[in-house]
Amino acid sequence: MPPVVKILIKRNIVDKENKHSKYYFEVDRNGYISDTTGDKRIPSYYIGKYHKYEARKVIEDFDLSYNIGTAVTYLLRAEKKHDTPIECIKKAIAHLEFELEQYEREDN
Repeated sequence: MPPVVKILIKRNIVDKENKHSKYYFEVDRNGYISDTTGDKRIPSYYIGKYHKYEARKVIEDFDLSYNIGTAVTYLLRAEKKHDTPIECIKKAIAHLEFELEQYEREDN
């Protein structure tokens, strides 16, 4: 396995309302970014520890819906991004509930 090189990236991407977009990376918020994926925009908490799978690629490979895919990414990063996984798990549950609501609407 190649060594992980840690790179500090700070970008200033601003949307039309002069707010930072979700692609704004700062070291204090997102930490170091591994360059093992070839894409410097991917925060390290979205990359697997041993096989270096990226959450977005796993979701794409399994052809998951938006809500299921979002829930999976929250669960995959839950232990890595914050001090406790509680916030990410709550967000994942919310997206699973959104998915259930969608199925229930389609059934009626």
